[in-house]
Amino acid sequence: MLPTHHWCRSAVPMALSAIMLSGCLSGGGGGGDDDQPAAQTPEVTRLHDDRVFTAQLPVTLPAALPGTQIYFGKYDGLQGDALYGVEVPDGWDGDGLILWTRGYGGDTLEVSLQMPPEAWRQAVIGAGYAWAVSSYSANWYDARAGLEDTNKLALNLVEYVERDHGARLSTPNQYLISGGSLGGHIAAAAVDRENIERTQFKVEYAGAAPFCQSEQNEFQWLGDYTRMMMQLSGYGDQEYSEFQSLVGTFYNDGRVSVLVAPGPMVNALFNQKVGGRPDWTSPKGLAGQRLMAIAENLSGGERPIFEYGFDTVLHDIVLATGGSAGDINGILASSIYDNQNTVYRWTSGAEPTTEELEFNEEVSRISADPEANPLREDGVRWIPLVKGDFDVPVLTMHTLGDFYVPFRHQQLYRERAQENGNADLLVQRAIRAPSHCDFSAGEYQAAINDWLKWVNDDIKPTGDEVLNPATVSNANYGCNFTVGQRSGLPACTPE
Repeated sequence: MLPTHHWCRSAVPMALSAIMLSGCLSGGGGGGDDDQPAAQTPEVTRLHDDRVFTAQLPVTLPAALPGTQIYFGKYDGLQGDALYGVEVPDGWDGDGLILWTRGYGGDTLEVSLQMPPEAWRQAVIGAGYAWAVSSYSANWYDARAGLEDTNKLALNLVEYVERDHGARLSTPNQYLISGGSLGGHIAAAAVDRENIERTQFKVEYAGAAPFCQSEQNEFQWLGDYTRMMMQLSGYGDQEYSEFQSLVGTFYNDGRVSVLVAPGPMVNALFNQKVGGRPDWTSPKGLAGQRLMAIAENLSGGERPIFEYGFDTVLHDIVLATGGSAGDINGILASSIYDNQNTVYRWTSGAEPTTEELEFNEEVSRISADPEANPLREDGVRWIPLVKGDFDVPVLTMHTLGDFYVPFRHQQLYRERAQENGNADLLVQRAIRAPSHCDFSAGEYQAAINDWLKWVNDDIKPTGDEVLNPATVSNANYGCNFTVGQRSGLPACTPE
């Protein structure tokens, strides 16, 4: 039996969170139409438009690292007040500022400031860079506010610090951007051509480092897996809104949702552990085995560590998202989930088997609203797209076992970069870990150092191949850039 790996506490602040996409789904294309003739600001309203957010700094603020000055304050963001944090090395003369884009803030009307991961922060300061972070002016999956508010902070940082603290910082001579999870989505989108052209606050980033990045395909994944569970458990003829009643009872501790009492759908596909929790390592019969294989194919294909990620609380969190209308909890006005052309596979051959074709004939097909996530005249889309159309160095990291924000995003990013002719500007690293944004200090240090050398000295770092199935399925895949052995995982075998 595989060991159970729990949600990495250090990853939670930048994760999309337990409550993150409670019921949100979408199409892999993000609901945008590349062939739209012109930008438009639709005369429609969203649930999100009626949300009023508040922002208040905590009484106790994080301490500065040795040899730095740290500043906190408030500024006007896209949907209301946003908070900022800035840390500057002593003697900093403007030589480089990295914007950290934070992860999911939850389904709450109070926005708060998330500090970057400690290891990332130390690597950035150690390289002589300053960093800044925005709380954004909205929560839920508001990547639009995240991008616009981060860019505005970059352009007005010096003014804010002088206004709030009486300290005059040097004007940055270089801007870079990095983030994790939802923040990884924003960091990747910030250097994508469409968003550069449409943002209200234009920043010329010299490079991007998106980690464990979400993107528009995230909502396709969440919709596909939960629908496959319904289909294979024998409930495919039920309305998708019934998913939550069929999947079971969750306990939420404010950080994660845990499936404490599996319902009939889960019990049809998986055995239980002592105490009643589902045993994700023990699928029942052919249907359970096929669901696990479909999940592997949808999330990136055969690869090391997948089964360990399958057996984490991330599985529970994915199931907690099921059953919505596809509007990403009101971020959109209509649904962007679409599976019209998706072929669900539990085998990995070149062509689907006869049984797979018959299975796909039985699957309910859903069409996205083509106007769900349109181009806009007042900035970027509600969900900014990651199209892989960039002209600066981009370095990513992604854990192989991440069942929530899957490794598949890296493969799509590579394919899009190749289509745009800039694949030489993308370096990707696979990390042998089972959780979400579960990076070691050594992995952050190496990624930041290598990325900055690439940006500043044109020394391109090495990365991993992500599209070749034979490479990705190798038992030692991910060994090149993993720093530190995670407990309970298979170690790399020297070749």
